[in-house]
Amino acid sequence: MHDDFYQMYLEEMGNITPCTVEEKSVLLKEAGAGRKEAKKRLVEGHLGIALEYAREYQDKGVLLTDLIQEANMALLMAVEEYSGSSEAGKFDLFIEAEIRRALALAVDEEESADITGEELAARVNVLQTVSQVLSGELGREATVEELAEKMKMTVEEIKGIMKMAMDAMSMNAESADIEALSGIEGLEILEDEEPVDYNTED
Repeated sequence: MHDDFYQMYLEEMGNITPCTVEEKSVLLKEAGAGRKEAKKRLVEGHLGIALEYAREYQDKGVLLTDLIQEANMALLMAVEEYSGSSEAGKFDLFIEAEIRRALALAVDEEESADITGEELAARVNVLQTVSQVLSGELGREATVEELAEKMKMTVEEIKGIMKMAMDAMSMNAESADIEALSGIEGLEILEDEEPVDYNTED
């Protein structure tokens, strides 16, 4: 699907003529005077450059199609915000800086999301292990309070991990029963218990 989108985009790009230096200087003067058509042409004429910058950030965890969208949006904003001289070289440096900043931010956000996911998985695994150990020792399912004491954490922290695990499971399943949503073997959710409000402190 992404490959199809990319190929279609490349075909569309083949029909767009890049801005020449002379044209760019004229367009910048007109854009400075508020002409929307000039701004539109500036964006259109620099889509190829935005694509080249997006390609440089490939293989860093973000889909190329997403990088292209980020680059194009940054280009659009850069054209709208530019208030410098009509010198083509200065404009080129400005849009390059804006596009690269947006692309770097997209990569950083994706890396942060990956780290968060890994940390959550690690915490869930530890909680699962501790829960199984306590269940064996107690001969019953461990309570949240007992898990918190064993893991040297607060009750709210334990509830937070359980909630994040269930949220992650529910986001990836169209339908799932209570047991599946728990995602943590050894933690029992009893139907006759009152539901826990994770947004209130004990």
